[in-house]
Amino acid sequence: MLKKTLFVVAAVAMLGTVAQAGDVSFKSHGFSWTKVYTPLEIEGVSIPVKMDIGYWIKIPNEQNLEIKMGQDSIYKYSGCTTMQVQCNFNLKLSCEITSLGVVGGKYSCSVTPSDIDSPGGSTSVCATLTDADLSDQPGGSTNITVANIKIFVIPR
Repeated sequence: MLKKTLFVVAAVAMLGTVAQAGDVSFKSHGFSWTKVYTPLEIEGVSIPVKMDIGYWIKIPNEQNLEIKMGQDSIYKYSGCTTMQVQCNFNLKLSCEITSLGVVGGKYSCSVTPSDIDSPGGSTSVCATLTDADLSDQPGGSTNITVANIKIFVIPR
């Protein structure tokens, strides 16, 4: 029974001390729920952020690119257009022409200059038709689309 009494007295004494210590701690340190803390920079800590930059090329739409071929000789036609290029790398352009089957013959295309340096510049895209076969088209037709050119790019 003496042990139980000592245990109860010790427990009550500890509770009183803990409650009092908690109360004193809040008051003596000026604790306030509305306190605003200001972030401080940790000196000497700097974390580099890195990334890889991709290749970027743009041929602006507002150029309304179109090639109108004119007759060079009885079976040869050719024409060119100037194309503006914007880029963030040095590049090499090439082209591929596809006949639409409207006028037979041998189609070819070229890009001059084909090497463009960053930040870009202008180049000439040309189309040529040799051995032109006009037999399936009525004379006097105008603005007939006979082929399409695709432009290709690689870094250099």
